[in-house]
Amino acid sequence: MTATLAGVDFATDAPQVARALIGVLVLVDGVGGRIVETEAYDREDPASHSHGGPRPRNASMFGPPAYVYVYRSYGIHWCMNFVCREAGHGAGVLIRAIEPLFGLDRMRARRGSPLDDRLLCAGPGRVGQALGITRALDGLPLDAPPFELRPAEGPVDVVTGPRIGISKAVDLPWRYGLAGSRFFSRPFRPTPR
Repeated sequence: MTATLAGVDFATDAPQVARALIGVLVLVDGVGGRIVETEAYDREDPASHSHGGPRPRNASMFGPPAYVYVYRSYGIHWCMNFVCREAGHGAGVLIRAIEPLFGLDRMRARRGSPLDDRLLCAGPGRVGQALGITRALDGLPLDAPPFELRPAEGPVDVVTGPRIGISKAVDLPWRYGLAGSRFFSRPFRPTPR
């Protein structure tokens, strides 16, 4: 398997991959949309699941690149990360929000209510629920079903800011978004200089 998919080199560091994923289309069994918000995590980062080293729960985050790491947040929501860097390092990119474009009826049914399209996938737990993400997808490659990645179309303007809900390494501006998107989980605030 190649580590480059949809124009993104997953063998590079997490912030580069997180930025490069903005605008890329992600589908799971034909359901999905444009990635509009991501967050980067690396083993040296105390906010990362990989910070303490590999354990059974986070083993997929240690590679190889271009695979999926799925974890449960607060015991409720399945969250999807794309693994990056070399195998064994422990880095990934959390998919925080997508602009829903394909399979909206299935997304609405999974979410269980007639939500405004803007809220279907605005947050990592909502992304997981709308795309049908479960632990069964943990450790699968991104270049094979049920996953499909398609390159971003046209130029992509990326905004950056601090990650959401992080109390450790708050100074890292490792949250990335598609400028002007209305599908963010939360608005971007300016990064201190």
